[in-house]
Amino acid sequence: MRAIVLNSYGGPEVLELLELPAPEPGPDEVLVDVVATALNRADLLQRMGLYPSPPMDHEIPGLEFSGRVARVGTRVRSVEPGQPVMGIVGGGSYAEQVVTHERMLLPVPEGVALDDAAALPEVFLTAWDALVVQGGLTSGRTALVHGGASGVGTAAIQLVKALGGSIIVTASTRKVDACMVLGADLAVDYTVDDFVPAVREFTQGEGVDTVLDVIGGEYVDRNLDCVRTGGRIIQVGVMGGGAAEVNVGKLLMKRATITGTTLRSRPIEQKITLSQRFRHEVLPLIARDELRPVIDSRYPLDEVAAAHEHMAANANIGKIVIDVADG
Repeated sequence: MRAIVLNSYGGPEVLELLELPAPEPGPDEVLVDVVATALNRADLLQRMGLYPSPPMDHEIPGLEFSGRVARVGTRVRSVEPGQPVMGIVGGGSYAEQVVTHERMLLPVPEGVALDDAAALPEVFLTAWDALVVQGGLTSGRTALVHGGASGVGTAAIQLVKALGGSIIVTASTRKVDACMVLGADLAVDYTVDDFVPAVREFTQGEGVDTVLDVIGGEYVDRNLDCVRTGGRIIQVGVMGGGAAEVNVGKLLMKRATITGTTLRSRPIEQKITLSQRFRHEVLPLIARDELRPVIDSRYPLDEVAAAHEHMAANANIGKIVIDVADG
């Protein structure tokens, strides 16, 4: 099979396309012929040596995929060869084939093209887990999401509106309109406006119920200014830096909670539980066209370096898809 391998760390030029043996599924695992994968910020960090991958014979990036079942392990009963599937993995999806546990697989919702389905798993799972499972967001509540035009941001906007909530996002100037078209109630251009007073005005001084933050850095303390008493801040990224100076007094007075989270490093049992709950609670919304993948651009597997450059330039609105095979 063809796969993108990291034999060293650095710029996009270290992404090397090689021919490798296909992985072998274990008794509870499934081998998938990958049709498409998609980029995530974690891929860029991994390429630079800043986000260690799970142990594997060859370090192949990639956290999500869509494709068709090729072979199944001896104990697998839930899927069969030829079935269209999608899902998240700890790594390895920048390849023509990938192996995963059978219960990590998700069916491709009706109405979603197989090659577009690769843009769904990572961002919708991340947004739903952060806002709803850990963030406690429900109908009638308000969220603040940073990076509103990112893959996670575009998923978050749709999720919040589908749940009957309100959402404020931050975005750069040229991306504000895209966020509003997707359904954001307020999009703050962070290049010219301070989101803290904007949030206060929108919520009439109450603050938001949940914050989903991919930035970190100086945003952490400012998020405390935005969250209501008893609210929750879910930290899912640190694009603005991992170190932050925080006024702990504000945290105490607001009885707020700051939670750090990633999907990749969780035990397989937790990932399976989350994937199965997502299957029952979120996939029906996609099948009803209440949620949809937002795809910025597509690249073939042998042009993945250009895709990384596009994401590094912060040029994308939504997901960057890598086409691995014909859908």
